[in-house]
Amino acid sequence: MSQVDWSRIPPPGDDGGADHLPGRRLPDVALPATDGRMVTLSRLPGRTVVYIYPMTGRPDTPLPEGWDMIPGARGCTPQSCAFRDHFEELRALGIDALFGLSVQDTAWQQEAAQRLRLPFALLSDAEMKLTQALRLPTMQVHDTTLLKRLTLILDEGEIARVFYPVFPPDAHVDEVIGWLRENG
Repeated sequence: MSQVDWSRIPPPGDDGGADHLPGRRLPDVALPATDGRMVTLSRLPGRTVVYIYPMTGRPDTPLPEGWDMIPGARGCTPQSCAFRDHFEELRALGIDALFGLSVQDTAWQQEAAQRLRLPFALLSDAEMKLTQALRLPTMQVHDTTLLKRLTLILDEGEIARVFYPVFPPDAHVDEVIGWLRENG
């Protein structure tokens, strides 16, 4: 994977789309995971990190036209790889579960999880049940609604911390690690 020159990519702005999330309890919504489970984030014990991203590209499929110039769109694969590369460190800092989440279907996500050798599952909110229940920030890309990039840290199913906007995505794991060290 080549390095991204983030100075050439427009950063997302803080539109307030996640201001209502801190302190909220997650709804009882079961989401399919790439490891075959159904995961209900509200019922997970301990501390969970969920990084939310617009969409993962595939080597055999072109990205939507103009993708790199959509603020906050570019960087899903580098972000997933960064969380993969720091997975053991996150676990050592008290993370009981780590998930990536997008509105892509599980079959699409399974290709990415396998290709990127992720040691954690990706969750699909293709039906947008969690997105709608939490009023997660979204963006329109052509005729498709995608999630904006953000990260939730959950304690016993309640949102303890929200990172939004996230940029650059490949360095974001360092922000999460810093917060975990201060709030262990």
